[in-house]
Amino acid sequence: MRAVLQRVSRASVSVEGATVGKIGPGLLILICAMQGDDEAKAAQLATKITKMRIFKDAAGKMNLSLKDTGGQALIVSQFTLAADLRGNRPGFSTAAAPDEGKRLYEFFTAAIQAEGIDTANGIFGADMDVSLNNDGPVTIWMDV
Repeated sequence: MRAVLQRVSRASVSVEGATVGKIGPGLLILICAMQGDDEAKAAQLATKITKMRIFKDAAGKMNLSLKDTGGQALIVSQFTLAADLRGNRPGFSTAAAPDEGKRLYEFFTAAIQAEGIDTANGIFGADMDVSLNNDGPVTIWMDV
């Protein structure tokens, strides 16, 4: 599984002009299932993300996790994270097949929720418009 995390003060996702998910302070999680990924990798990534200490404490240090802050997560599928950039036109053959990608995306969302995090989602496979206010800015790329 591959993810890009952005610490946000707020974020939303719209499809065809209608907002389908939005959060206040927390994380925008762009997620991609790769070929060979399974539930174990999705669960491992979810646990790591919810415990990652990237939120400021009272002293302004990054010492708090999403769980510690009670923040929310906006989870958006993004197969383009699997881009192979060897040529001028990216290839996406390392991404999981759409059915498997959707299954793991839904499993990942459930794993984040099981950690006690309030979530919102985009729509898998849709052409989405994502808006965010990156807090920090803090943006982290992860691969498990």
